[in-house]
Amino acid sequence: MPIETSLRVYRRYLKYDPSHIEDFIEFLVNSRLWQEAAERLASVLNDDQFYSIKGKPKHTLWVELCDLLTRHAKEVSGLNVDAIIRGGIRKYTDEFEESMVAHKMENLDLSDEEEDVLEENGASQDDDVRLEVNSKFEKILSGFWLHDDNNVDLMLAQLEYLMDRRPELANSVLLRQNPHNVEQWHRRVKLFEGNPTKQILTYTEAVRTVDPMKALGKPHTLWVAFAKLYENHNDLVNARVIFDKAVQVNYRSVDNLASIWCEWAEMEIRHKNFKGALELLRRATAEPSVEVKRRVAADGNEPVQMKLHKSLRLWTFYVDLEEGLGTLESTRAVYERILDLRIATPQIIINYALLLEEHKYFEDAFKVYERGVKIFKYPHVKDIWVTYLSKFVKRYGKTKLERARELFEHAIEMAPADAVKPLYLQYAKLEEDYGLAKRAMKVYDQATKAVPNNEKLEMYKIYIARAAEIFGVPKTREIYEQAIESGLPDKDVKTMCLKYAELEKSLGEIDRARGIYVFASQFADPRSDADFWNEWHEFEVQHGNEDTFREMLRIKRSVSASYSQTHFILPEYLMQKDQRLNIDEAKDKLKQAGVPEDEMVNANQEDIELPEESDSEDDEKVEITQKDVPTAVFGGLARKREETEKAEGGDDAAAAKDGAGHLGALERIKRLKRA
Repeated sequence: MPIETSLRVYRRYLKYDPSHIEDFIEFLVNSRLWQEAAERLASVLNDDQFYSIKGKPKHTLWVELCDLLTRHAKEVSGLNVDAIIRGGIRKYTDEFEESMVAHKMENLDLSDEEEDVLEENGASQDDDVRLEVNSKFEKILSGFWLHDDNNVDLMLAQLEYLMDRRPELANSVLLRQNPHNVEQWHRRVKLFEGNPTKQILTYTEAVRTVDPMKALGKPHTLWVAFAKLYENHNDLVNARVIFDKAVQVNYRSVDNLASIWCEWAEMEIRHKNFKGALELLRRATAEPSVEVKRRVAADGNEPVQMKLHKSLRLWTFYVDLEEGLGTLESTRAVYERILDLRIATPQIIINYALLLEEHKYFEDAFKVYERGVKIFKYPHVKDIWVTYLSKFVKRYGKTKLERARELFEHAIEMAPADAVKPLYLQYAKLEEDYGLAKRAMKVYDQATKAVPNNEKLEMYKIYIARAAEIFGVPKTREIYEQAIESGLPDKDVKTMCLKYAELEKSLGEIDRARGIYVFASQFADPRSDADFWNEWHEFEVQHGNEDTFREMLRIKRSVSASYSQTHFILPEYLMQKDQRLNIDEAKDKLKQAGVPEDEMVNANQEDIELPEESDSEDDEKVEITQKDVPTAVFGGLARKREETEKAEGGDDAAAAKDGAGHLGALERIKRLKRA
């Protein structure tokens, strides 16, 4: 049957049943009718309702069309080959990589335009693997044409060109994935370093593409770098145009917009246009008019330009520029405006006051400090108070002593306990230099009560040192006694007692020093605080006798017994007085440490067997006596101790009388021997 007749039959049949168009396309290919076969394949691909009765996916049909177009490019016309290939690559991304090399290798007679399309779209996929596909193809292709003198140079040049464009194509991949990636745009500009025209075109595309609200990174840096590119080529006119456009963009944050204004002003300063820089900052910090605010409020979408006049970064730059280039009055106006907007920081307050002080406006400077301490609270106001008080004392000294005292009292009243120490020291220094020594001592005394517990010991040391220098060493005795009674932590009380004993020893008051050691012994566990007992031991060796030495040993045993809640040895951190555990908790700790229960001795055991050759023989030979400590050593402390001992003695007598008291092992042994 003639081909023409078959064509007529197929065309008429397809009007009845279009589902068999694949058979018709196959007939056209076998009949070498490339033009109509390509057109029919293209129409099938464009038909979203098409369903292959042979089970072919559309990707396979697209590959067949591409194969037909590449093999018979001269016989097919009227089709947009570029659009077909690009559209298929975008639509069939996953399948493209697998088939690309194969199709290229099967079709070595590609036109240059078709090959460029494949290379470009191969690079536009999701990963650099597509670039590897192109490079592999070029290498294979160059090897295929190695013996052909007409094509080898061209193919090698194409391979080299592809590898040179690799960074650019990889960057294109990332920008197609996220066109709002600011960092990738900066990297793209660096790729064109040495080519200002391409860099300008890239920046232009970047600022048009990137949406500040969707940007990944800081979009304002694109505008700044764009303007600096013109500035580096001495084109300030276009640089100003770029900055002017940049400040009209609605950014995500006010700081981005403020950065552009600051960069613009810095560019003007670099080129000695100081008046222009000041004018820019005045324009930037101007508050929008009421009409503009009303119009923006009606729109309901407030841009960052409406908040720019409260940008602290912009005002800080502006006031620094006014200090360097403007007058005192203009600078004061800027500072006052900052205070009115309530965006000042403690450092701005201090800078403003120092500016006025440099120009001899001392009272105005002190008024600025007053405004600062009213605006800020602790801890931010601390530096303002310290600077204010030091400047006031330096300026007026003793001429306005009462006013200075009022300032210190007010500062101390407002300060929390952890920040009051430097103020008290400064206050006491004022009284020492310009006031009365007694008032200075009173200030130190108030400081010891106001500071936190962890700073009291240090404060007492300062108090004692100043009192010794002003009134002499004997004056410090009452301070030591006050410190010991003030409720310091036990370790600090012990430290204070040792210093007190050292003082009494230096004054030759041996009995008073010994009494202090006796009092401090209750805070020193012999098992964990050997330093205290070694120091007392050395003291008795140097200044004591046999009786006092035995008394020290007796007290040591007594203190050790009072700390020994259990007869097994606990870790040091469990033996501290402030961290004592009951017996059950101690046993739990030892069980966790792996100590067997048979090694734990019950702390409540009453019958304790002592060998006959124990300390009882020494007790018969040596009579241990206790010497009373002079009442004058401690005053109230000694009386308090005596009252405690009397109360304990009364309780013991009553218990012995009633037969309800529990005697210790040593006392029971003594009574048995006397009987």
